[in-house]
Amino acid sequence: MPPWLREHHTAYELGLLEAAELEADHRAAVASVLANQQAIGLPILTDGELSRRNFQESFGSAVSGYDALPQHYPPPAAYPTPGPAAAAGRPAANRIESGGGVNGPPIEQRRPVIARLQLVRNVILEEYLRSSSLTDAPVKVTLVGPDRIAQRFAHEDSTGIYDGLDDFVDHVVAIEQEMIAAVVAAGCRYVQIDEPGYTAYVDPVWPERMRRRGEDPAENLGRSIAADNALRAPFPDVTFAIHICRGGGGGRGGPGFHRQGHYDAIAEQLYGELAFDRFLLEYDSEEAGGFESLRYLPKNKISVLGLVSNHGEVEPPDYLRRRLDEATAHLPIEQVALCPRCGFHNETAESKVWGKLARLVELSTEVWG
Repeated sequence: MPPWLREHHTAYELGLLEAAELEADHRAAVASVLANQQAIGLPILTDGELSRRNFQESFGSAVSGYDALPQHYPPPAAYPTPGPAAAAGRPAANRIESGGGVNGPPIEQRRPVIARLQLVRNVILEEYLRSSSLTDAPVKVTLVGPDRIAQRFAHEDSTGIYDGLDDFVDHVVAIEQEMIAAVVAAGCRYVQIDEPGYTAYVDPVWPERMRRRGEDPAENLGRSIAADNALRAPFPDVTFAIHICRGGGGGRGGPGFHRQGHYDAIAEQLYGELAFDRFLLEYDSEEAGGFESLRYLPKNKISVLGLVSNHGEVEPPDYLRRRLDEATAHLPIEQVALCPRCGFHNETAESKVWGKLARLVELSTEVWG
């Protein structure tokens, strides 16, 4: 969300701006980013999630029932922050913590529920209807997936409402199926599920936290794969992508990391069992590991490699060609595509954002025609 739009959100929350004025702001901002994407030749467009303060609002702001604060509270100072630099003059590779259970917005923080969840606002439908009315090009929607939602559900403090994690996740799937069905009926044919929680299973810190809560990490992983497949099952004619996020900003100039570990430890299970068409994977840094695990990707699926960082300078063409060559040593070029690693940081200069996306289009045209 650009700074000016964030300020207008705050004004709206304080009662200083009418809802119609805020919607006009959203339309102006989204129209601009859609036009820029079309100008550089992107085939599938996105609204840039410009009406969200956090990507997890796609579900957190769509439902009632959480014991949580509204999405815009508490102020950022109340959240956990990275530790001090490891060496003077050089940023430390600090773990960027989130979801620590402080009283904050749902999904963004690990919160209990006080009632069974209810869909009160279809966020992705609102976003799709806005975007699709501003362009004739295909527009995708993004929705945070059941694994992240389950990891951010304080089930131990929610007794008597859900009969365990299975009951909760089944209900989340039903709600998200309803949300997706509405955008599909409105004409959307590309749905991206964001699952930053999957890399928790390769980071030693997070499985141990699950065990301390009485959970079995392997059971959690299996449940989440089944839940994501259930989301996709009713919509065979829609392209489904899954973004498996490493999180944070480590590598290529970023301030820290959210996850340690590589995809390799879970790749065979994820790529083999998830019934998704495209896998959006973050590979913009050495910390992400090599491309060897791409060999597990079935022949009918595509790996969309996030080789372009969401911060820093525009990547040189030679760097991207070299990385693409490394990847295609393990997977045919027909099963490879390119994307940014994740959403762009608010502090990334706009000229660099469009430069990075233009570089992606240039290279894709060169490689695939």
